[in-house]
Amino acid sequence: MRYNGSKAEDIKIAYAGGGSRGWAWGLMSDLMTCEDISGRVDLYDIDIQAAKNNEIIGNRFNSAKGARTTWHYKAVETLEQALTGADFVILSILPGTFDEMESDVHTPEKYGIYQSVGDTSGPGGILRAMRTVPMYEVIAEGIRSCCPDAWVINYTNPMTLCVKALYHVFPEIKAFGCCHEVFGTQKFLGEVVREELGIPAVERHEIKVNPVGVNHFTWLTEARYRDVDLFPVYRAYCEKHPDGRGGEDPADSNWMNNAFACDEKVKMDLFLRFGQIAAAGDRHLAEFCEGKWYLESPERVREMHFGLTPVSWRKEDLAKRLERSARLVSGEEEVKISGTGEEGVNQIRALLGLTELVTNVNIPNRGQIPNLPLGAVVETNAVFRAGSLTPVFAGSIPQSIYPLIARICGEQETLSEAIARRDVEGIFQAFAGDPLVTCGLEDARKLFEEMCRNTRAYLGMYGI
Repeated sequence: MRYNGSKAEDIKIAYAGGGSRGWAWGLMSDLMTCEDISGRVDLYDIDIQAAKNNEIIGNRFNSAKGARTTWHYKAVETLEQALTGADFVILSILPGTFDEMESDVHTPEKYGIYQSVGDTSGPGGILRAMRTVPMYEVIAEGIRSCCPDAWVINYTNPMTLCVKALYHVFPEIKAFGCCHEVFGTQKFLGEVVREELGIPAVERHEIKVNPVGVNHFTWLTEARYRDVDLFPVYRAYCEKHPDGRGGEDPADSNWMNNAFACDEKVKMDLFLRFGQIAAAGDRHLAEFCEGKWYLESPERVREMHFGLTPVSWRKEDLAKRLERSARLVSGEEEVKISGTGEEGVNQIRALLGLTELVTNVNIPNRGQIPNLPLGAVVETNAVFRAGSLTPVFAGSIPQSIYPLIARICGEQETLSEAIARRDVEGIFQAFAGDPLVTCGLEDARKLFEEMCRNTRAYLGMYGI
């Protein structure tokens, strides 16, 4: 990498999961919007053909309408090739296939346990972590060997456990996890400001927030629009909308057929219960709460105006993405540059000293949340500037929500240590204590063993 005036050139990005048919295309588009950075992206994926397809697609962006820079893409055969000499590493992988995820999400339904996402918390998140963490241990070792000074950006779920694994293997790693759930809450608060205060065209970045918690169970202890405290404004809105933002009758609005339905009803219910603003989508928030609160049954989910995302939908969506990939590779469909709203590229620019940025990230707790364990991966704001990432002191988690977050943080710490030891019994103890595991201990054991058998092709390191 080198600097040429106000530009950073010859940057090398290593992309693990470079055959992605979602995040990778978004990154390609976002990179082309910034004229002050350029370089190359090495794409590594266990599916080498997918990486080769993305090599073609990525290079097509250089001639797309609106391109403001140039990036060269190359599929590589090994992780080491991708990592060697990298300035930045992007991690976006699927641990296993959607067949494994189908077991993660739907096997628990035999025991009356429903999951709206199944990739972060609950039984599905735990089994996914068992598959993912060993992969991240290998990645962390590769980064330590090939590019120890690189900045590492993680998008893979379960976010907390992935980032924790990177630091466990390589404590000096410069890694952080990115999630857009807080962005969605900022956008929603912008809608609240428009309705309650009559102020039009409120942009997300104008809503200043102080996030605390763990990924996908993040809360806001402060929220302001300019000099306006939004907590009383939000309370008035919530009290006016007891049936959610839209307020439709779920029997009429076909909620259960919408894989990503969210009417913010869970979010508003949590605020009225606890007095703090839950800052993730309802599908995620529900999975961290007691299983009988919002996920007791499909009928309860319907009442709360959000959706259960079946893995069948993900498989159908993948088929469509594969078809689109073929069209993009052949040139039948043109690539288009449009900002995704993600902040990964601006984080890169800030770390290169081209701008400064304050945004939410997932990194180990260095005291930014004093009443959670040091070293636990937490989500707060952080300041990005030239060569540094500094967490913002967020303050202690308020007592009203502390038991909820502390329980989840404790489970994640226990699970991280048990997976690192390949301690199946320790993993089961975390599994049985998860808020969504509402069945008895004997049934929890049966469920855990069945889910392990279903995905044992990826669990050989545990002796399963």
